[in-house]
Amino acid sequence: MSVKETAMKLVDAVEVSAPAKDAASFSDCVGTHNGHFHCDEAFACGMLQMVSQFRGLPIVRTRDSTVLDQCKIVVDVGGTFDADALRFDHHQREFQDVFFSEDFKTKLSSAGLVYKYFGKEIIRFIAEESKTTVSDEVLEVLYKRVYKNFVEHIDGIDNGIDAYTGEKNYSVSTHLSARVGSLNPAWNAPPVADETAREMGQFKEAMRLTLSEFVDTVEGLLKIWLPAREIVERAIKSRKEIDPSGAIIRFEESCPWRSHLFALETEGVDGLAEGDLKYVLYPDSNGAWRIQCVPVEESSFTNRKSLPEKYRGIRDDALSEAWGIPGCIFVHNSGFIGGNRTYEGVLEMARQSLNQS
Repeated sequence: MSVKETAMKLVDAVEVSAPAKDAASFSDCVGTHNGHFHCDEAFACGMLQMVSQFRGLPIVRTRDSTVLDQCKIVVDVGGTFDADALRFDHHQREFQDVFFSEDFKTKLSSAGLVYKYFGKEIIRFIAEESKTTVSDEVLEVLYKRVYKNFVEHIDGIDNGIDAYTGEKNYSVSTHLSARVGSLNPAWNAPPVADETAREMGQFKEAMRLTLSEFVDTVEGLLKIWLPAREIVERAIKSRKEIDPSGAIIRFEESCPWRSHLFALETEGVDGLAEGDLKYVLYPDSNGAWRIQCVPVEESSFTNRKSLPEKYRGIRDDALSEAWGIPGCIFVHNSGFIGGNRTYEGVLEMARQSLNQS
């Protein structure tokens, strides 16, 4: 059984309902609000199914404080944030908590709160189900990366925080929060015999949707992104064998390197300082070699040192003749990437680019 299948099975087994009037106690329940649901509490409730102390607990959707006060854990309702008491509401005027103050500015929603306090256990659960071993050090890296890559945008959208500043260039209406929102019954949906049952069923669908995409993200990081960290770290440690400047690194295979490079720079691996690296060399799928400029920031299109302007947009023999380096294939018009048929050729492109203004 795959991790996603396991997660869906956990969600399917959970009872989601309004509080039963004849219930003696709600002490073994997860509490959240009823009515129109949002991505953050659906995702929070889904994540809790991967936390051992909450797994399988019924989810009670209500705003009745006499019920919520009895619940084992309450998310997105109740007017209280108290991690020790397992109360995770974020709607209070004074609430301003973020994931980690030194790295993030986005105020948490109920999803971010649940992830902040139980995220490491959740990642370990997914890793174990994926038959992947993670050390405490790697877990810390994944914990922050998963928040940045997946959870933070849910917090931002739920709290009405724009992802950008300045003029809005286009709208995006297909993000996860929007897809969860579309699962709510439409305002003019035909009535059904049991409106409450329909609402609870759609809430469970929202849990399935959010948890499915979350598991895909974590598994992708475990199986695709994380193995690249070792490749990047090895390349950094051997950078002066490539060139005495230490500004050029070589990968024996193409891999997702940007995020790892910036993280390892920040950590100061092997004495590396931020800004030291300028070019990355790696083979492409055709057996040729690429040179790619390191950007000033992970998501930036501005390079620390672009390839020389006079060679941009020229290809093949014309480029080799202009540059005086055999085997040249191209230099992109923007100067962020180029290619050569041989490693020796692409290394010479990098070395000469370092020394040109």
